[in-house]
Amino acid sequence: MADKTNQQSRPTPLGIYDKPQSGGVTGIEVVAVILSAIWLIGAAAVFLMGGDSPAESVDSTRFLVTMLAVFMPVAMIWVAATAARSSRVMREESQRLQAAIDAIRQAYIAQQQGRDMGAEPSVARRLDEIAAATRKTETALATFQTRRDGDQQQHFRPPAQPAPAPADDQPALALGTTAEDMAPPLAKSDFIRALNFPETAEDEEGFAALRKAMKDRETAQLVQAAQDILTLLSQDGIYMDDLRPDRARPEIWREFANGARGRAVAPLGGVRDRSSLALTAGRMKQDPIFRDAAHHFLRRFDKAVSAFTETATDADISLLSDTRTARAFMLLGRVAGTFD
Repeated sequence: MADKTNQQSRPTPLGIYDKPQSGGVTGIEVVAVILSAIWLIGAAAVFLMGGDSPAESVDSTRFLVTMLAVFMPVAMIWVAATAARSSRVMREESQRLQAAIDAIRQAYIAQQQGRDMGAEPSVARRLDEIAAATRKTETALATFQTRRDGDQQQHFRPPAQPAPAPADDQPALALGTTAEDMAPPLAKSDFIRALNFPETAEDEEGFAALRKAMKDRETAQLVQAAQDILTLLSQDGIYMDDLRPDRARPEIWREFANGARGRAVAPLGGVRDRSSLALTAGRMKQDPIFRDAAHHFLRRFDKAVSAFTETATDADISLLSDTRTARAFMLLGRVAGTFD
């Protein structure tokens, strides 16, 4: 009967045990009933076989003492039975809880191992791709060929040191004049394309624009600063292609180029990605190298945009604002408080 009444725990698919069904008579209750019956029968036999009559016992304190002597052991038997049953239930609950904890721990360890095994190849592959792209870019930059384009588009070039005015009809070169000063100005389309960087290793137009940009001193410094900050941001998993900033009107960019700061140019800080903002802010506070690179990039971009907007159309400004370099400026400018 004890085997039928003692409900066993049933394992679930997750290995966690269900709560046993309550109710039913267990062996503890059976023993308590037997002991109570034995005691009551013995007490009744002693009471009935005593020398005192029931009438004499009713009005005396002896009757109360006799009742206590009869029923107190019965009460103690059931208290002990209740305590024993509670102890058994607590042991079962403890075993069931331990089984549940062990199952959850094993499931968590299996999940983490599966996630790590799936993530490591992906991360390694991504790092290999980045390293390969960096090597190709460095190789392309190191093998630039000097050539002059006959581009008839409107050109742009950030301000450089002015060359001395010719003394007569025959122009003369002052001492210290470099080939960079004699190079043709950079076309706006090439300037914008260079700030967006090549899309892939096979992006011939992107590399061609980048080669032209690197021949211009001011633009080359901006491109180098942008490359440095984009590399540092990628170490935290922040990529400009993942950002979708809000577009600012060209007139806002012109106000920024004219020196406006704070809320007047707040729409330029259109990056809303909280994780990217938090990671960048933390890196800005903790990493002095990152902080110096970010401020250097912001200064270079500020100077280039100020010169660019003097002759750029609204369409040119809109194209510039969609480049990877401009997105990095929006992110870093918001973290640095430029738009506050």
